[in-house]
Amino acid sequence: MKDRPLFLRLLRGFAMFWWDFLVGDTPELFVAALVIIATVALLSERWHDNAVAVVALPVLAIAALALSVRRASRATKR
Repeated sequence: MKDRPLFLRLLRGFAMFWWDFLVGDTPELFVAALVIIATVALLSERWHDNAVAVVALPVLAIAALALSVRRASRATKR
């Protein structure tokens, strides 16, 4: 590790911090958040349907969290 330049070590540490902060233990929630944001952005910007986007955001977020909890509870039962 010491043979790498300081800049590369700092860059790697910075990238690892953000990976751990954003993805953490549940990468499926990170992917779900990206999909939700993209869906709401498409609804709002592309099709100009803000009312559907306002409803879709909490519905999709609750669905993603419910699926994550269901997956975690199944994993602990095994």
